[in-house]
Amino acid sequence: MNVRTLKNKLQKRLEHPERTFHFDSKKDTLRIENTETQKGITISLPPIVAKWEDVGDKAIDEVVYYVEEALSVMGKEQTVNDEEKKIFPVIRSTSFPKEAKEGVSFVYDDHTAETRIYYALDLGSTYRLIDVEWLEKKGWSHEHVRQTALFNVRSLPTPVKKDEVAGNVFYFLNTNDGYDASRILNQSFLKEMEQKIKGTMAIAVPHQDVLIFADIQNDQGYDVLAQLTMSFFTNGHVPITALSFLYEEGELEPIFILGKNRKR
Repeated sequence: MNVRTLKNKLQKRLEHPERTFHFDSKKDTLRIENTETQKGITISLPPIVAKWEDVGDKAIDEVVYYVEEALSVMGKEQTVNDEEKKIFPVIRSTSFPKEAKEGVSFVYDDHTAETRIYYALDLGSTYRLIDVEWLEKKGWSHEHVRQTALFNVRSLPTPVKKDEVAGNVFYFLNTNDGYDASRILNQSFLKEMEQKIKGTMAIAVPHQDVLIFADIQNDQGYDVLAQLTMSFFTNGHVPITALSFLYEEGELEPIFILGKNRKR
């Protein structure tokens, strides 16, 4: 199986009169769009090829299911506003203010014991956090903003760099687009990374411009992860948390690491 063969298989499985396909041979991505709304999903093909080597056509079945479900949800929306395309989730610590200085509440959702999800309108070189007053002016619901943001974050690229330390493997995502930590909300991406893990999977979001995955294969791996996370947390422009998370059965569980001992 190669990228072009996979592309052809996916196009055949997902073919529909109201869909168009855009293949980027340089990035090895396939975008499936609704012809009328031009809203769609971009899929990175190499990870699927790699997964196919392990599980066969089940890898293709999973992608087809995910795309069909996502496009079905999008098909229920009658219009696509350009402003909606600029709404993204941002991860912050639970100590981050829930209100703006003017006393207006931000729109947010609980995430973990250490993190909270806020929503932002991307303005190019910066963004503004969405508050309830802005929401009311637009006539949008909290749920609409949540689903729009989660959809948009899934469309962001997920390039990772790999490093190995003391028999443990670490993957770093650092695009500096302001939403690196936000990619922790992309469940498909987390599942994709889980397929690479041979030991225990841990994730860290020390600041907004980095997302760390750890394949912990011995006790020293926990120490290295703790040191990495603290270093990033200390040096980040928008710190989030120095704690890491175990990723088990789709759930994130904060862990406190001390020396060679770890506590959940």
